[in-house]
Amino acid sequence: MYHFFVEPSQISDTSVIITGENVNHIKNVLRLRAGDEISVSNGMDGKEYRCGIETVTDSEVVCTLRFIKEDNVELPAKVYLFQGLPKGDKMELIIQKLVELGVYEIIPVVMKRCVVKLDEKKAKARTARWQGISEAAAKQSRRAVVPVVREVMRFQEALSYAEKMDVRLVPYEMEDTLDNASGMQGTRQLIGHLRPGQSIAVFIGPEGGFEAEEITSAVERGMTPITLGRRILRTETAGLTVMAWIMYQLEE
Repeated sequence: MYHFFVEPSQISDTSVIITGENVNHIKNVLRLRAGDEISVSNGMDGKEYRCGIETVTDSEVVCTLRFIKEDNVELPAKVYLFQGLPKGDKMELIIQKLVELGVYEIIPVVMKRCVVKLDEKKAKARTARWQGISEAAAKQSRRAVVPVVREVMRFQEALSYAEKMDVRLVPYEMEDTLDNASGMQGTRQLIGHLRPGQSIAVFIGPEGGFEAEEITSAVERGMTPITLGRRILRTETAGLTVMAWIMYQLEE
């Protein structure tokens, strides 16, 4: 069944009116017709609205609301993934897969070892594209919300943004060299103590990882270094690994 996102104002007690880009996709790409069933979400209340198509025109798709599915498909905690800007199109893959796994928000971060350099104009255009990828992945995975991809932040700005969050983790390949290193046992304990209702920040370094001074700064501001195991993971693998562990811990 195809899934779409609409504004709350487009949903009434008995009907759903779809407008905008979704109309062309429904009519000319998917070639859906009267009688076909689709589902929609407003991206806010966590509900899935099942409806049947009544009419399709060039400007709108009118649907009859059949029932509301209130089983929340979202994780019971909000995971904020702070991703060091990777090279090439890796960010697109990262966003797509994180959305499928249940991430709440994605924050691209400029770090010292980032190769990618974005000026303000390019950064805004790239963010708009990334947001589109998030929405497409949310549709495919039948999410009730579209995770927001924030505009690119500097590292210290990202640390400030994360200060309000309940749990703050930073996977670091040299965690065993730090004071109070706890290894994989410590990682298991931290993940195992995550609870519904929490906000969770996860910082992922770019290719080449974090600079030592970035980890020092992160620890000074309340971040907890963890290890992801004995193998060195690529930047596009590390965030997915942590997200999968969190999903395993919290999914009901």
